[in-house]
Amino acid sequence: MVGYEREVTARAGRMVALSAGASVVFVSSGALTPDEIERLRAVGADLVLLVGGTDGGNATTLLHNAERLARAGLSTPVVVAGNREASGEVHGLLARAGVPSSAADNVLPSIGHLSPESARAAIREAFLTHVIGGKRLSRHAGFAAAVRRATPDAVLNAVRVLRAVSPHDLMVIDVGGATTDVYSAVEPHGGEAAPEADVVGTLRVARTVEGDLGLRLSALGVVDAASREGLSVGNQTQEWARVVAATPRRVARTAAEREADLDLAGLCAVVSTRRHARPYQVTGVPRPLAEVGTVVASGGVFRREGGRGTAPAMRPVLRDFAGGWQPPEHADVSVDAAYVLAAVGLMASDFPQAAASLAAGLMGVQGR
Repeated sequence: MVGYEREVTARAGRMVALSAGASVVFVSSGALTPDEIERLRAVGADLVLLVGGTDGGNATTLLHNAERLARAGLSTPVVVAGNREASGEVHGLLARAGVPSSAADNVLPSIGHLSPESARAAIREAFLTHVIGGKRLSRHAGFAAAVRRATPDAVLNAVRVLRAVSPHDLMVIDVGGATTDVYSAVEPHGGEAAPEADVVGTLRVARTVEGDLGLRLSALGVVDAASREGLSVGNQTQEWARVVAATPRRVARTAAEREADLDLAGLCAVVSTRRHARPYQVTGVPRPLAEVGTVVASGGVFRREGGRGTAPAMRPVLRDFAGGWQPPEHADVSVDAAYVLAAVGLMASDFPQAAASLAAGLMGVQGR
């Protein structure tokens, strides 16, 4: 993510990138330096989100960064979502250097107005076309056309449907083998009703993706992140993390292994929720999750264990008073035992009533 000024545009771009399902590996604000170009080259990012300036505002830094990227000799595709008036010149700079680029609406067209949808869509298309396009199953010419939605996009859409049939705010915590995704849908409460309170604005339906938190490929990252957060990680859980990181196809079989797997999932849930709830800047306001009434747990480990095993793993999230955010005061835990979240998100546009009915069953409430 390459932006203009960290407090505003860079922050907005990072929020959009996370909510689009990206794992952010590099953030730069201000004019790119040669050292930062080398860092960007070293991290091997699949995609660059280039933002900067409000519409009609200063475009100097955006153009400087586009020129730097063009001269760097990178083949990494660039999604441009900055000052609209400078967009044409930016694409011209990149095109002449042979850098693939795609256009999106400005993520921050004006102060206090965060506009993520166009950039999300552009990131998704760039992912399908440039990142996984031409690899294995995606070699087929009809691959991109066959993909209705990337899975995280479908689940994000499902969260909107869930909120529509729910009488209260909600969260979804999806723990996978490589990442942990946290979704929340909140309505303004009291003083939160005015978006002008935050210069960047607030996403009422939001998602964060943590690429270092997962039960297999990222298991050692969980132990490291939990330790840095001051959370206790038992010896059995640490050993299990080492085992599954080395052999990602390993499935928990014994009671001890299943207990360690659930403990690892619980740590994923706590750390990822802390990151989801905390403001990007220290002086910011945490995401308002106190009114969350339902936490939906998703992922193979929870589907396997059902409610009896999932509730203990989720309990620390609901009692995390040391995390720098206010946890839900009265929340129930539901498990996506039938793996319907993605289906709800896929059906929402063409079959809204069926999607709402399916979502209502997951929430344990009557559909509207």
